[in-house]
Amino acid sequence: MAAEFSRRELIEAVFASAAIRSSGQAPSTTKSQLGIPGPFRGKVVAVEHPGSIIGGKYQQQAVREMMRRGMMELTGAPSWEEAWRFFFEPGDVVGIKVNPVGQPYIISAPEVFREIVAGLEAAGVKRKDIVAFDRYRRQFLSGGFDKWLPEGVRWSWATDDYDPLQLDMHGYDPDHYIELPLVGRGANPNDPHHRRSYLVRFLTKEVNKLITLGVLKHHQSAGFTIALKNLSHGLVNNVARSHVSSSNNACGIFIPAVVDHPIIRQKVVLHVIDGILGAYHGGPGSKTGKYLWEHKTLYFATDPVAVDRVGWTVLDQKREQMGMQPIALAPADEDSVFVRMQPEFVEIAGMLGLGESDEKKIDLRKIRLG
Repeated sequence: MAAEFSRRELIEAVFASAAIRSSGQAPSTTKSQLGIPGPFRGKVVAVEHPGSIIGGKYQQQAVREMMRRGMMELTGAPSWEEAWRFFFEPGDVVGIKVNPVGQPYIISAPEVFREIVAGLEAAGVKRKDIVAFDRYRRQFLSGGFDKWLPEGVRWSWATDDYDPLQLDMHGYDPDHYIELPLVGRGANPNDPHHRRSYLVRFLTKEVNKLITLGVLKHHQSAGFTIALKNLSHGLVNNVARSHVSSSNNACGIFIPAVVDHPIIRQKVVLHVIDGILGAYHGGPGSKTGKYLWEHKTLYFATDPVAVDRVGWTVLDQKREQMGMQPIALAPADEDSVFVRMQPEFVEIAGMLGLGESDEKKIDLRKIRLG
């Protein structure tokens, strides 16, 4: 009789076939260690403010109150300045991974970004050492990020624009990559380059710490994109191979495999998730705004798995309210064409030690302001 494998054994066997090349070392998981899953494994802070968006416009003062309270609750610091100093110090070069994909309706917001910059400055980080990043220059510009960046804050990108193969090495580091037995349409399965996803040089060479500024939204192949997918598909090239067609989908494996890279685990220290606006379907883009809703909440965590698990629940609750099936069970439709979405990437990431995926073990702190 053939041996039966547990889910854990199956996942370990799959990842045994993946190769990671890196000079970095995997971080320890001591409570004081920054990096994924960070010092607050399993802890997520949700701060709601009814006045955070009025007439479709973010309100800077309300966002400021949410950011300061959220950071203090996450760290236990007596002031918002001390909360930022828990993670950052003078001399740090800090990247902020923005998310422009849902333009024009749901992308990283300037009001939230500005408060992150204020927090970094309170910790002694100079504006010249703060860098906004997205992998595609044209997408960054079309999202208008360059028009509202605070004066002195820099921005960076990996390559000019999307192309079907995504094998351009212009802004990527040939010494650091994840190799998986996945190839995209038109790729050569015998070419190791086509089986690899290389880390952006921005992360390996330019910054020593990274903040994820994600958004709360549905994604057709992964199920949703909050923290983990903002990292996995924003910090490496050759990502289209993870979702080649509506039935050829490997996001469940690809996302945790990328985030498990030692450099990503070492340098990503904080996740600020903008759920003031959310999108419960039709993602990752939102061409019509049909599925947007005002959730009016910001989320804070050092654990990307826990914050994704919390966000998954929030999206499913909204979908239920709208008479839709949960993400894990929903069939394809005209606004979400993948045969089956793969939110199991959260559980697999938990099995890899990237954070807490068991909702019963997550310490969710809900705060309502205003």
